[in-house]
Amino acid sequence: MHFDTRIRKKMALLLRRSALFLPVSLLLGLIILLLAAKIAGPMDIPASKPAVFYDNRGQLVGKWDTTNKQWMDSNAMAPALKLATLAVEDRRFFHHHGFDFRRMIQSALIDLRHFSKAQGASTITMQYAKNLFLSNDKTWLRKFSEMFYTIRLEMNESKKSILEGYLNTIYYGRGAYGAEAGARTYFNKSARDLSLAEASMLAGIPNGPSIYSPFMNYGKAKKRQKVVLNTMVKSGFLSKKRAEIAYHAPLHLAHAENKVPEKASYFQDALRHELIDRLHFTQKELASGGLKVYTTLDNETQETAEYWVKRVIPSSTPIQTALVALDPKTGGVVAMVGGRDYTKSTYNRAVSAKRSPGSAFKPFLYYAALQNGFTPATRLKSEPTAFAFDNGRRDYTPNNFGGYYANNPITMAQALALSDNIFAVKTHLAIGMKKLVSAARSAGISSALAPIPSLALGTKPVSVLELARGYATFANQGARIQPAMITKVTDSKGQVLYEWQPKKQQVLNRQTSFVLSQMMTGVFDKRLNGYTKVTGSKISGLLTHKVAAKTGSTPSDSWMAGFTPELVSAVWVGYDQGEMISTYPDSGYAKTIWAHFMESALKGKPKNAFKAPKGVVSVRIDPKSGLRAGKGCSGRPTYFIKGTAPTTYCGKQEPHKLQKPTKQRRSLLDRLFHWWK
Repeated sequence: MHFDTRIRKKMALLLRRSALFLPVSLLLGLIILLLAAKIAGPMDIPASKPAVFYDNRGQLVGKWDTTNKQWMDSNAMAPALKLATLAVEDRRFFHHHGFDFRRMIQSALIDLRHFSKAQGASTITMQYAKNLFLSNDKTWLRKFSEMFYTIRLEMNESKKSILEGYLNTIYYGRGAYGAEAGARTYFNKSARDLSLAEASMLAGIPNGPSIYSPFMNYGKAKKRQKVVLNTMVKSGFLSKKRAEIAYHAPLHLAHAENKVPEKASYFQDALRHELIDRLHFTQKELASGGLKVYTTLDNETQETAEYWVKRVIPSSTPIQTALVALDPKTGGVVAMVGGRDYTKSTYNRAVSAKRSPGSAFKPFLYYAALQNGFTPATRLKSEPTAFAFDNGRRDYTPNNFGGYYANNPITMAQALALSDNIFAVKTHLAIGMKKLVSAARSAGISSALAPIPSLALGTKPVSVLELARGYATFANQGARIQPAMITKVTDSKGQVLYEWQPKKQQVLNRQTSFVLSQMMTGVFDKRLNGYTKVTGSKISGLLTHKVAAKTGSTPSDSWMAGFTPELVSAVWVGYDQGEMISTYPDSGYAKTIWAHFMESALKGKPKNAFKAPKGVVSVRIDPKSGLRAGKGCSGRPTYFIKGTAPTTYCGKQEPHKLQKPTKQRRSLLDRLFHWWK
């Protein structure tokens, strides 16, 4: 009993001493901060310079701040906006010296009462200091630095200057930094012309730009507006009647069609995500740090892509599209189209959407087959077939497009060119379904895959960028790259903050990848025509360059992807909600866009940039029989891994021509005395 009493007395004494020590510590800390701020003197407030983006030739593409932010004198701003901001953010702004201790105590008491940390006590000066100099890290060092910079601002800047700086740097969402940018973004007017209703709506957004944006959730934005107006009434800035009138006043929000489209809008959109998500630059650095961002974008190639998308797809149809073009040697994204009109839909279908690629997935299957005993001349019968799998417990019955079957054996080269589904599934089951998954993974496909029969026909969704990356591995003869959009980032003084080092990793067999690429040129070669047309026959006349490619289609998706050793591109066309593609023009848009784009982008390049590696041979093969072309058989040059080409000839052979001895040059002595021999 006495022991417990002694403990309680000691605890009480410790608490009393702590209670005396805490205020002294806080006072001492404050004095140190004040002295440090006084010694440091006036600050150089960073200019609000958004990051600037350049293409691969150093030409200006755009900038981080897409709203053309302009610094506005606070005297020119609508008084209602300043009052609404002061009311909801810091109503005692003109009565404190950077810290509102009364508000801090009230917030602490409320938090203790509700066992939470929901109440904020940051003043406008504190927020401005954080916006200018600090990151969003929640550490004691960051909080101490915030207090330090807050004191320096209050000691060296006027209240008008601080409020003006805050209103010109606060983030209003949708890329809008500052009141002028915010007013133009949401109401298509200057901050000087805002009404009380508009000002109270705008002032409520910075508390949660993704929550209170009237574009995102009008209902929540209206509730937040009411909070702002009620706070203005409590602060004595407004009467209840005026607040009620402002709340019910109609708001005319800016329309998307009033926006001026950016250059390479979807590329810039993906670029901004990469700067934050992968390179971990803060929004503050990008909005005001004066950074220069050099990109992989080729402006001419980008304009070519946008031109053919606009030219091919009629404006009357709601169908959507996406295009990605890569430099396969480095992985640099040279062009990106994420939709038909960024001002109407900012959703980037090139990187965010995943759709089933259909037969465009088959090259990964045939690579795996070439690695497991198949050759371009391997023949299998194309006929309606029900496949048993899972130890005979389940069946799978694929169909060929249009119901066309050869009902005879066809070669693998033909099967790829004709996009025969029966051949694909037979091959898939013959080599083992995990082989396709492994090949696709190695090539760069990261989306979810499964060793199921239908995977051979591309039933698992992938992104356009992902498919382009996979094809780039074949273009590089088996070397995988990592797609990138940024080559270098420098600060305002020119110091390099980030520099790209492109890397390749040899993940697939070089010879097999080349043999596959040459098989893929067959989609345009009518000599491989068996029982129907090759899938690229309708656009083959548009191409003058030798290109490896594959078409792909599902009931709701149309694809075309292909490459040369210098350029890879993939195009998807379909509806956002997965509606059926029912008409031929809809299903043909992807092919037409891709063919025109590739031909335009490759202008001036060699007509055939493919170079065979050591270990492969070219043999003329008769497509019908899969044998070497002899007399009376048509032949098409076909590449094989050395030692795997057919040795049997079709048609009638002429051995004396095939085995004609080499004529040897005789010496003069031999010619004169040949009779003696």
